[in-house]
Amino acid sequence: MAAEGARKLDYPVGGYYDSTAPVRAPYTEPEVEPAEAPAPHEQTRPREKTKEAGARNAPTLSLFAVFGTVFACVLMVFVVLAQINFSEIAGETVRLNAQLNELMEQERRLEIEFENAIDMKKIEMYARDTLGMSKPDSDQASVVRSIPIDSAEIINSGGEADALSGFGSFISSLLEYFR
Repeated sequence: MAAEGARKLDYPVGGYYDSTAPVRAPYTEPEVEPAEAPAPHEQTRPREKTKEAGARNAPTLSLFAVFGTVFACVLMVFVVLAQINFSEIAGETVRLNAQLNELMEQERRLEIEFENAIDMKKIEMYARDTLGMSKPDSDQASVVRSIPIDSAEIINSGGEADALSGFGSFISSLLEYFR
């Protein structure tokens, strides 16, 4: 039924879909003969590897790459050790700062306690009652004159011998000071 109403499309031999392009033969792969398999009774020996063949095929590492890798590893170890040392020092710093704050607070409390401990009225009563002291009267206080202030003059003769002896005395006084 449907086949009766269907139309058959005929393509011209010279081209595809009414084009003028020539029809080419489809591409075929060239035939490759299969390799001969060894007979089951024949044993094949594996190829022996020689040092030259192994050396040619082995990947090579440059000396620069090896040293660079070792250097990078050593630097990473040093960074880790420095970080550990920094952490220890930071912890010690925090502990010492806390101790410093505690000691400053204790100093402040002791200063307040010291200032409260000094009472001039108590000291005056102790001096008057226990030690028998009294305040001086105006006729008890007098000014004592001292003798005039001493002075000395150094006379420089200007000679070179005096300068050398002065330098020598300076050196000897320095040496005497450090003994």
